[in-house]
Amino acid sequence: MPTKVTWRCHGFDDFSASRLYDVLALRDRVFVVEQQSIYGDVDSVDRDCLHLLGVDGAGALVAYARLIAPGDKYPDATAIGRVVLEPACRGTGLGRVLMAEAVAACARHWPDAPMMLSAQADKLGFYQAFGFVPVSEPYDDGGILHVTMRRA
Repeated sequence: MPTKVTWRCHGFDDFSASRLYDVLALRDRVFVVEQQSIYGDVDSVDRDCLHLLGVDGAGALVAYARLIAPGDKYPDATAIGRVVLEPACRGTGLGRVLMAEAVAACARHWPDAPMMLSAQADKLGFYQAFGFVPVSEPYDDGGILHVTMRRA
């Protein structure tokens, strides 16, 4: 894991142009190019949610997730999405830290709401470790099997 990661959670209007580019480039590199998932990553959701960023000591973006308010994606629950790490940071434990930060941020901003996410099917165990349980059958999302999960 990078020696020091600083976490910041903010709305869309608080992005600098450079940092927004970093986020979109990381999501594109991992979800579209590496995973070969063809979907509209740049969507209207980004404007209306919170963005959780992990930045290393050199100022590079190394982790990201977006947090969606209750009612915007799921009727009664927040949503955690676009969970992604810089590929060089995989296997360092940073993914677990990112998820813990995302869960904590959702709990701070929407304390009474359950949390949901759409997990890639091969990562169910990772999310189950944070209290998420499957609530759907697997479905195709951009060419990758996903399962909807919920945390009370």
